[in-house]
Amino acid sequence: MARLLLLLPVALLACSQQSAETRTAAVVLPTPAQTATAQAAPPLTETFETGSKGAYATADEALPSGSWRFAEALIGTSDQDHKDGQRAARLREGGRLGMNFDAPTGVRTIRISSASYGTDPASTWELWLSQDGGRRYARVGQPVRTAGAGLLTTTFTVPQAGPVRLEIRKADTGKGRLNIDDIELLRNGSSASTPAPTSPTPSPTPTPQSPSPSAPTQDPSLLLGNPSGATASLSTPNNYLLVKPQYTLSYNAQRGTPTWVSWHLSKAEMGSAPRQDDFRPDPALPRQFYQVTPKSYSGSGFDKGHNCPSADRTYTLDDNSATFLMTNMIPQAPNNNQRTWSALEEYGRSLVRQGKEIYIVMGSYGRGGVGANGAATTIDQGHVTVPKRVWKVLVVLPEGTDDLRRIAAGQARIIAIDTPNDNTVSPNWGQYRVSVDALEAATGLDLLSALPVAAQTRLQMGVDTGSTR
Repeated sequence: MARLLLLLPVALLACSQQSAETRTAAVVLPTPAQTATAQAAPPLTETFETGSKGAYATADEALPSGSWRFAEALIGTSDQDHKDGQRAARLREGGRLGMNFDAPTGVRTIRISSASYGTDPASTWELWLSQDGGRRYARVGQPVRTAGAGLLTTTFTVPQAGPVRLEIRKADTGKGRLNIDDIELLRNGSSASTPAPTSPTPSPTPTPQSPSPSAPTQDPSLLLGNPSGATASLSTPNNYLLVKPQYTLSYNAQRGTPTWVSWHLSKAEMGSAPRQDDFRPDPALPRQFYQVTPKSYSGSGFDKGHNCPSADRTYTLDDNSATFLMTNMIPQAPNNNQRTWSALEEYGRSLVRQGKEIYIVMGSYGRGGVGANGAATTIDQGHVTVPKRVWKVLVVLPEGTDDLRRIAAGQARIIAIDTPNDNTVSPNWGQYRVSVDALEAATGLDLLSALPVAAQTRLQMGVDTGSTR
């Protein structure tokens, strides 16, 4: 049976048994063997053996480890459920399985066993972690492709110490169902009750590459501030914060597009990973929101226009794939996307190759653009708004450290662009340069808000006149 094992030092246990008058007695220190036992104990394991949730409807289930949220998920007991014991979790399309509580501090390794249900086709699932009490989640590791009946265990590394809660998300839109069993959260140096099976290597085609031990730690994408004060709260569906390893964005559920996307670009983010072209809905989007899909753009005359470009994230296949989530897309006029914007993006990468680093924020505003089929205000039966204007701010500075101080001191070049979203736009992006102040007036956003007020005032009023090639 799964249970949470908490081992107290002997000193504390002894003190708890003393009366208030005798608690000044000598402290009894734990023996080395007792200390080793406490360090080796797995802090949390869940096998679902006591669960009874038999329907896919969203509900919480009290299990020995704590309360878990099941959405499009249940606890299966049939012969077709592949499990270690009598029960396993089962997820279908759109399914999520997550903790409503934090595991004890110190968890650094997570092991999860998975298999396809019955003879169902393969499924893809992802592990997402929150380290702020469930307010924000970020994906950890790569998507896992589960095929076949045998339970295989995948091992994940928690990126930083602290309280942690997990959520398993079935990320594909196929009809294959997924079994999840034997979830273990381990501290450093701890060991599971049984040896962990070999981690599976199957994954979607093309096979994603795991970052090497020398993979870069990306600078925070919100170093220059949160332009709209977005939060990961269902009470703000039109200003919903999504934080990803590759970029951060504010999503507008009413428009079906991001208001802004923010990221950092340096040589560390650029590599040789090829373009994935795996456009897909974003599994991190709350289920209450309408899910924009690649089909939403079909026949519309507008491109699926990236905010954070594919070519800005080529260190690994996983990084590149993340740019094809539909929450990173806007309906963009083909000439705007493929000529004007493409030239601006490549100019930025050329600066990076010359020894620069860039903080970038991109967004769109207004309603109504002109694509290959003419003018339109919405696509996908009104679910996706076509923006009238597309904008970007690039803060360019030499590679280095203490970036906020250097930017505030005037060591950065600030390029602000505001283009019409139509097919008659000029390929020369330089003619669309404006001040950051002008963009703020048009969009209502607070750009570069992390800078001191005096620096903002000084830097945001100018219009760039530098080279465009």
